[in-house]
Amino acid sequence: AIAMHKANHPHTEHYCESVWDVDPVEVVKGRKVGLCWLSPDCKHFSKAKGGKPVDKTIRGLAWVALRWAATVKPRVIILENVEEFKTWGPLKDGKPDPDRKGYTFKSFVKQFRKHGYEIAWKELRACDFGAPTTRKRLFLIARCDGQPITWPDATHGDPQDLNVQLGLKKPYRTAAEVIDWSLECPSIFDRKKPLAENTMRRIARGFQRFVAENPNPFIVRIGQTGFGGDRLQYEINRPLTTITTKAEHLLVTPYLTTYYTETLENEVRGQIVDKPIATIPTANRFGLVTAFLTKYYGQGIGQELVSPIHTIPTKDRFSLVTAFLMKYYGQGTGHILDEPLHTITSGGNKFGLVTVAGINYQITDIGMRMLQPHELFLAQGFPKEFIIDKDYKGRKYPKSAQVARCGNSVPPPFAEALVRANLPEMCVNREMVKYSLQA
Repeated sequence: AIAMHKANHPHTEHYCESVWDVDPVEVVKGRKVGLCWLSPDCKHFSKAKGGKPVDKTIRGLAWVALRWAATVKPRVIILENVEEFKTWGPLKDGKPDPDRKGYTFKSFVKQFRKHGYEIAWKELRACDFGAPTTRKRLFLIARCDGQPITWPDATHGDPQDLNVQLGLKKPYRTAAEVIDWSLECPSIFDRKKPLAENTMRRIARGFQRFVAENPNPFIVRIGQTGFGGDRLQYEINRPLTTITTKAEHLLVTPYLTTYYTETLENEVRGQIVDKPIATIPTANRFGLVTAFLTKYYGQGIGQELVSPIHTIPTKDRFSLVTAFLMKYYGQGTGHILDEPLHTITSGGNKFGLVTVAGINYQITDIGMRMLQPHELFLAQGFPKEFIIDKDYKGRKYPKSAQVARCGNSVPPPFAEALVRANLPEMCVNREMVKYSLQA
């Protein structure tokens, strides 16, 4: 994380050591501190850790905030963590003591007040501030300069919200915005290594929920030089642009499938792409599934659809799905597959029919690929120019490391909104705002 941050912020001082070994007085060198931002390790608070034993040392990292408050007195201290941070309490047999939940957190807050700080906390969602992800985090703001703690107003909202319709807020940014439609989505049927049965079942269930039962599909023009090309969206009931002799239009109803363990037999893990993506973890758990459709009669062509993506993890766990798979017989009578896909024969097309806006389409293929690191970073709210594939010495990062850094990061719109609201005098222009990664 530090190496990636240094590549993007070469003029920042970086300390590759324990936070407890860093002396705030020595670092500050007599200068006044306007802002101290802290993102202590959250994995030993997060519900994603499950029932595994926790590390007392890691859970106690947030106490370093009091050391800075006591020694160099920053005007404003902002601490970011998962919402479960409020349950911080003593351990019992290596696990949080349920009878003393929140005990340590209350003590933590009390110590800030003893040092002369006003303190408040609030849960915020990144999508409300312009990031295409629903990631939710808890923020604590403490300040000792007599100025009020200010929570930024949401700048984005649901497209159906009255404030959005009146133009007072912008609509949520969506997963569709960050998907690179120029990347090929390989067929799920002719892979050297067949997809796992659970993956195929996941695709089938997702097709039913997000495609076959989706009342509002989108049309995306497919360019000549790649899968996506210059992407344009159309409403399904609007005329297409001029159709050339090449098949430049595909009908696609994409969705994202998430690679988390299902707990229910018929559970569907995924989302449509016209909403913000879910929280992104440190392992990529998002997959993109795309079904290529052509009209079931004549020389009809297909089209492609898009929707917003869910929160991005640090591992590849997301898939995009664009149509629901059905098997058909004779004149098109068939059934939806909610079990593993049936055997695909070699004698002609044996896919089913999908009806979109009253028009029948035949599925000619289904593709799936994992979301790539540059898509996940965009979904997290990072700018396109942020360097993610190499460190400050030019050494390349593997994709797994890139995704892990993304899942551990603070969405930049979060940080910008909070700093602008509480320290506007330090934000003369946008370039002065730092995009930080959690170490």
